[in-house]
Amino acid sequence: MEIQSIQTTGTNAAAAAHRGSADKHLIFSLGKEEFGIQVLAIKEIIGMQEVTPVPKMPSHIKGVINLRGQVIPVVDLSLKFMLTPQEYTYRTCIIVVRTRGANGDRLIGAIADGVSEVLTIAQGDIEDSPDFGNGNPTPYLKGIAKVHGKVKLLLDIHEVFRTDSVVGLNFSN
Repeated sequence: MEIQSIQTTGTNAAAAAHRGSADKHLIFSLGKEEFGIQVLAIKEIIGMQEVTPVPKMPSHIKGVINLRGQVIPVVDLSLKFMLTPQEYTYRTCIIVVRTRGANGDRLIGAIADGVSEVLTIAQGDIEDSPDFGNGNPTPYLKGIAKVHGKVKLLLDIHEVFRTDSVVGLNFSN
């Protein structure tokens, strides 16, 4: 699985030279939608592997995997975001992310339908999340990027997994 690094249009070389890793986002797909996670939060990307189910978990929590001796929980992001689940294919992968917790960082696996690229996204290309008019905030959505005429939903991965504590699972510890 090859990931290429590109820059968005409309930036000059001086601005690009001053950008840090915080502006780099891994772009991945869930169904037909594209999402982004800051590269700084990603430990690694691994191919899909057997996940050991854990009884009495919500359907989006697929179970746990053994990653080089460390047991980490695995969440299917399509199910978590109530999107139409896709069949797992050769492109399906697990994005292993570091999330903040009260006791330090914790690793969590996030199942994605595929990864496509790493983009450097200028702050000017990111808009705040729109008000959907239903009064429900979307704390897990950092913003929406417009890149090459397409929309990418940028996730705050720490917030994505912190919300699992409402069902008795606190991944932030």
